[in-house]
Amino acid sequence: MAILPTFPFPTGRLPRYSSRAVLVSLSYHSTIRLPSTRRSMSSYLMSPRDLHNALKMNAPSDISLEPRVIPLCASWFPANDREGRTGIQVFRQKRIPKARFFDLDKVVDTHSPFPHLLPSAVDFSTSMSGLGIRKEDILVVYDTKELGIFSAPRVGWMLKVFGHPKVHVLNNFRLWVEQDLPTEQGDIHSFKHCTYPVPKIDKGKIASYEEVREAIMDHNKEGREGIQVLDSRSSDEFSGRYPGPRPDSPSGHMPGSINIPYDMMLDPETKAFLPSDQLMELFKTKSVDPLKPIISSGTSITAYVVETALNEAQCGSSDSRKVYDGSWRSVSSLSHPAPPTLFFSTRSKPNLTIS
Repeated sequence: MAILPTFPFPTGRLPRYSSRAVLVSLSYHSTIRLPSTRRSMSSYLMSPRDLHNALKMNAPSDISLEPRVIPLCASWFPANDREGRTGIQVFRQKRIPKARFFDLDKVVDTHSPFPHLLPSAVDFSTSMSGLGIRKEDILVVYDTKELGIFSAPRVGWMLKVFGHPKVHVLNNFRLWVEQDLPTEQGDIHSFKHCTYPVPKIDKGKIASYEEVREAIMDHNKEGREGIQVLDSRSSDEFSGRYPGPRPDSPSGHMPGSINIPYDMMLDPETKAFLPSDQLMELFKTKSVDPLKPIISSGTSITAYVVETALNEAQCGSSDSRKVYDGSWRSVSSLSHPAPPTLFFSTRSKPNLTIS
């Protein structure tokens, strides 16, 4: 009769695991029974279904000390919106359950004459603390269903510039609603205040006015064809056919800049980002060279749509891409006087240049 080998059996009490811990463990290691969130969490853009699954596994809670998945609504409308809509208004009407509202008009440099420039690190920390957000939380920024992708990339970029480690952009809330995923409405929830550490800003992601000026001055100079400036504004504003959205913002463009209107990077029906291969093809048709430095510009909102699309298409390395936080408005305001370094519409006063 064969003698079976014996194996040591642990003595004492076995460790106990919560059902949630087992679920999390399985989601990371099983490829059969439970859907994994690792793939979705590794991509900057997140689909509505992936966010829904992530929220089911790790819903926001003020009690839990573990990293939470928090939807962050960055809905915003221009001041001249024809329907008079505001971000907070549509947030109250329909939002992802337990989402928090990031006010783009308040988390800004309040001392600048230009719109939506980055706030100070202290002001950013104060805003995040007021939203009850912790440094270790996983933030998924989203827009409105009305506009589709628009302002969320701006907030996602800001979070990354201030060093928040886990940031994603939902692609997008319109699809979330169309797929009949959960929403809520009404008064805004109150959140437990926390202390968000004052961060250090990553200046390597920000193009200065001097860098933009240098790119303009080097245009058409032999041997100086380096930085590419991508402009997210409409073709009418870029070409000068449209006089500009504000009286103090003349139409036209920077010499040598490449016009890629932000809506060209979005699906015309869903207003979600196009697939990465289509985005790369778009950049190729616009003669964007991924081996040269890139500065995204245009408006203080849509320039970040371009940067997000570049990131999704893996066009250029993250180290060689920057965003000009000041927008076309600040370039045209800071550049003075005498033509013709900047191109302007005949409807605008062509009395500005880079000096």
